[in-house]
Amino acid sequence: MMELLSPAGNFEKLKAAVLYGADAVYFAGKAFGMRDAADNFTRDETVEAIGYCRKAGVKSYITLNTTPHDDEVTELTDYVEFLREASPDGVIVADVGVFDLVRAKAPDINIHVSTQANAVSSLDCISWYKRGARRVVLARELSLDEIKAIRKTVPRDLEIEVFVHGSMCISESGRCLLSEYYTGRNANNGKCTQPCRWNYTFAEIVEEKRTDDRVRIIENSGGTFFLSSKDMCMIEHIPELVDAGVDCVKIEGRMKSAYYTAVTSNAYRMAIDAYARDPDDYRLDPALMRELESVSHREYDTGFFFTSPASDPKITREKGYTREKAYLGVVTGYDPATGLARVEQRNKITVGDEAETISPGMTGRPF
Repeated sequence: MMELLSPAGNFEKLKAAVLYGADAVYFAGKAFGMRDAADNFTRDETVEAIGYCRKAGVKSYITLNTTPHDDEVTELTDYVEFLREASPDGVIVADVGVFDLVRAKAPDINIHVSTQANAVSSLDCISWYKRGARRVVLARELSLDEIKAIRKTVPRDLEIEVFVHGSMCISESGRCLLSEYYTGRNANNGKCTQPCRWNYTFAEIVEEKRTDDRVRIIENSGGTFFLSSKDMCMIEHIPELVDAGVDCVKIEGRMKSAYYTAVTSNAYRMAIDAYARDPDDYRLDPALMRELESVSHREYDTGFFFTSPASDPKITREKGYTREKAYLGVVTGYDPATGLARVEQRNKITVGDEAETISPGMTGRPF
């Protein structure tokens, strides 16, 4: 079956991913990862995390998916040599120079080509394979039919990974310049401020040489959502993903909470396992979709798996994020003799409130 790959913005989130069913986790060091705003991992934490995953039978992948400049090469080289000793199960790379550096300095580490590399064809994939790539994370803009065609064309031992849940980007697989334009923070070096999700008001958008080609602006009382993309959710299409030959499904969200990591990993784990047990009579448990609705998210959609960016750009019609439930806390201990649990509190709770517990392999249970 497909590998389930979950995000880990810090050690707490990594443990949540492992406990709630991830087959693999991806995380970054303090530099060279595309989510600079996440807590990320020191070198000592990286070594500890790789060991924790290995003991749990879970794979660990390190993101090296920024596009470094010359003044970063010395630090990057030192970090790659550190990873050679730390020995994760793979590194995720977007830049061809970084790819070659890893091959030279850490030849025993598997290299996965990031979605930032915009692989959209079998030509792309085969080219990376010839360079020594173990896996290619396909661009989010591909349809399921295109993914099927790539899988049939590329060598069987080249793994195919796709994003199935979480934020999408208005730019081709994340190659965006808006953040640097507005704030001076380079999105392609992990410092994106997400200006695509700000609110804008436009009087008119017309390109000077194409005056008849006017961009449609969607605006309501809540604001203008010209740039804001929906969030992806493919849990209702596990059979189609398996049929397409996908080797790994990936959840986005290293900057989301540990609760988000736990709930999303748990839901996809249960869906994948249910399909594996009985593919002929598989039906998605509606409770799993309700679980995913409970985490902070934008309007859900199936991304571009079934429609093209040209026909349906996935612009959200709703303002901001949906937050159906509060993340109240984490159970840190339980005494079966007294029936009392110790909980580390994260948000407000009042006497008389209804709450739910989330446990691995189970949907929420109210109390």
